[in-house]
Amino acid sequence: MSEQNQQPRNTRQRTAIRDAIERSDRPLGPQELLEISRTDVPSISLATVYRNINALLEEGEIIKVELPGQPALYESAGLKHHHHFHCEVCGKTFDIEGCPGNLKPLLPKGFRLTGHEITLYGVCAACG
Repeated sequence: MSEQNQQPRNTRQRTAIRDAIERSDRPLGPQELLEISRTDVPSISLATVYRNINALLEEGEIIKVELPGQPALYESAGLKHHHHFHCEVCGKTFDIEGCPGNLKPLLPKGFRLTGHEITLYGVCAACG
């Protein structure tokens, strides 16, 4: 395998997708990434967005945000621990800072917590 094949490709499309994720204050879906990336690369296709999402996931630059009953969203892997708010009107998901902290008192006796994800549901300020 050549050295070129071992290095991640840094195309205009990948740069536009990476920049969209890094500039956003919330997780984004593939369609949103397509729309934002078209500002820099008008010819980008949805297939290219998916291909680059998969590559960025594999490279550990982004992570998948999965909410029950919702399509996958993507955000930067470098963010500190946080949770999410999902608007039931517009369908957008937003980052929320902070964490309630000690969840151990909620655990059944003998259980050991190894991680957690908290999603709040409601109506965002824009849909208000």
